[in-house]
Amino acid sequence: MTQEVCKNLDELIGTMIKYHPEANVELVKKAYAFAEKAHEGQMRKSGEPYFVHPLIVAGILAKLMLDAPTIAAGLLHDTVEDCESVTQELITKEFGQEVSLLVDGVTKLKRLDFSSKVEQQAESIRKMILAMSKDIRVVLIKLADRTHNMRTLKSQPPESQKRIAQETLDIYAPLAHRLGVYKIKQELEDLCLRYLDPEGYQNLIVKVGMKRAEREANIRGVIGTLSDKIKEMNIRYEIDGRPKHFYSIYRKMVLQQKPFEQIFDLIAIRVLVDSVQDCYAVLGIVHTLWKQVPNRFKDYISTPKPNMYQSLHTTVVGENGMPFEVQIRTYEMHRIAEYGIAAHWRYKEGKQVADGLDNKLYWLRQILDWQNDTRDSEEFIKSLKVDLFSDEVFVFTPKGEIIDLPRGATPIDFAYRIHSAVGNKCVGAKVNGRIVTLDTPLDTGDFVEIITQQSSKGPSRDWLKIVKTSQAKSKIRAFYKKELKEENIASGRQMLEYEAKRLACNLPSLLKSEYVEPILRKYSFADLDDMYAAVGCGGITAAQIVTRLREEQRSHEKPLIPVVPKTVETPSAAKHGSKNDMGIMVAGLPGCQMHFAKCCTPLPGDEIIGFITRGRGVTIHSRYCINVNCSQNPERWVDAEWADTTNTFYNGSLQILAYDRHNLIADLMSYLSAQKVTVCALNARLNPANQTVTIELTLQVANKQELDWVIKQLAKRQDTIDIFRV
Repeated sequence: MTQEVCKNLDELIGTMIKYHPEANVELVKKAYAFAEKAHEGQMRKSGEPYFVHPLIVAGILAKLMLDAPTIAAGLLHDTVEDCESVTQELITKEFGQEVSLLVDGVTKLKRLDFSSKVEQQAESIRKMILAMSKDIRVVLIKLADRTHNMRTLKSQPPESQKRIAQETLDIYAPLAHRLGVYKIKQELEDLCLRYLDPEGYQNLIVKVGMKRAEREANIRGVIGTLSDKIKEMNIRYEIDGRPKHFYSIYRKMVLQQKPFEQIFDLIAIRVLVDSVQDCYAVLGIVHTLWKQVPNRFKDYISTPKPNMYQSLHTTVVGENGMPFEVQIRTYEMHRIAEYGIAAHWRYKEGKQVADGLDNKLYWLRQILDWQNDTRDSEEFIKSLKVDLFSDEVFVFTPKGEIIDLPRGATPIDFAYRIHSAVGNKCVGAKVNGRIVTLDTPLDTGDFVEIITQQSSKGPSRDWLKIVKTSQAKSKIRAFYKKELKEENIASGRQMLEYEAKRLACNLPSLLKSEYVEPILRKYSFADLDDMYAAVGCGGITAAQIVTRLREEQRSHEKPLIPVVPKTVETPSAAKHGSKNDMGIMVAGLPGCQMHFAKCCTPLPGDEIIGFITRGRGVTIHSRYCINVNCSQNPERWVDAEWADTTNTFYNGSLQILAYDRHNLIADLMSYLSAQKVTVCALNARLNPANQTVTIELTLQVANKQELDWVIKQLAKRQDTIDIFRV
């Protein structure tokens, strides 16, 4: 997408009224003044005034031919999030419900009760998609916002650059693809490549530039030859040549493992005509002039893509042996190809004109339906990537209807796309008339027939490992959730008991109503049995639930700190206590034996207290340990304090939930070694249900601050989902 920007209000208004002469100019002027004042004094990391950002975002939306409320929301999109004096209620009051809903849809969730960055990201994206289903303009604002953020990404630290670029490539570029906004999609992909593989990006620029003059000469020759033939047919046309964007070349090199020298179709010739009839006439001319490359013709006019894209694509070989692609479409098809859903969006007197969009956005409603049962944040993000952007295959039902599926989809995915009852009763499949196994990947053009059996007991749990689409996974889980609810409840309760026991917790003490209610609300569980069933069927992990329950317990129950009886004669631990090799001073007990409580393993920096045991001396607890209770034998509690702990090391334990991948543990150990952190013990277990790993580490640290520093560093790693001290 061109990086020409609207530099001031006049340019913004001029761009808007070019496409919407009757637009509400006063609304945009008011939003401009409001946002400029709200962001006054704020600066971006690039050093420029913050208001430059919403102005450029609004300019991108104007160039996408969007209406005044959308452009106003673009100007206001960061005010609620970044300006303390601006609330959602104020936006509603000043600009009305329509603009307010658009602004709210792109405002991130900033609550502090997320257990991980991944969960916060997942819930913010879920919120955006929900708002997007009500008004597609929400995601167009978000795409414009992300486009300018990517243009200015160089001002961010390197680790943030990679994280933001990866998120953009995983979520936002695919959204632009799904919505057909190719101008934004291609720019986002090229910008992501610059930060995810800087060396590869620069090498590609150099190689593409080396033979540019030769390619441009070839393009001029091809255009001249084709133009002469089209003129003879008396067809009105426009023709130009364009280089393919960098990411498409890079992706072909990576996926097909080809060196740059073997990527020949680096250019595409685009022909625009008035009618569909003219499109096919020009196609005939192209195939008459040049030899067609086998299996490289695609007719997206008779079979449009789900994002409404229509065009004829064919690859032919020129006279000098150079392959090139020719794209042929009407002017209207080209407008849709460039601007996608934005080209269809029209408002009249504040009311949306449907223009057939309901049918064209069916995939969006399906994503929302399929994700309703997915409470696990990592699973949501993973499945969303599959739903949004994997290469599509187009297969046919026995009646000839076209079904689009992600590449790698199986007959089971096809069955559930037809109907959940077909999937649940599926016992076999035929592809092109031949019986195949249910894990067979489908290809474009396949005719698929599902074999069902009424006596079937339902889907196999193993299908969850085979299917590619979220729809199929959701329907299979729903079947087991309904049919095997009692079994799932028992299994889930057992899994929670095991997890609580492993963390030295008593599950019944964690299941008090004041701890459980917030979790039931957060994950939309009807009751405890619903929560047990979700754990049992793999909808959410036991570790997530127990971690949440422990957090609620800590926040609700600040334990009573035992008050050690003191008299004038009773010395304090600091002045007259006994110091041992553990670096601890205990009041009034010189030379006593001491050991740390395993339930809380305190470190220097934690407030501590001692408990006199029978035959084992004094057990040292954190004052906020859940097992510290002054009502139990108050006479046996004694004051304890840390003495000089220089050159003394202690064991600190932490737990990590991470994405499973090859060499994860080896990389983690290498990372800790590079940070000069000593690992005393490590235990890891795989969670097959969601492809994560739970890692328990015992580290040698000097104090609480050092352990907190290690936790902070590990939390920054891309494969870390959640991390906390045990």
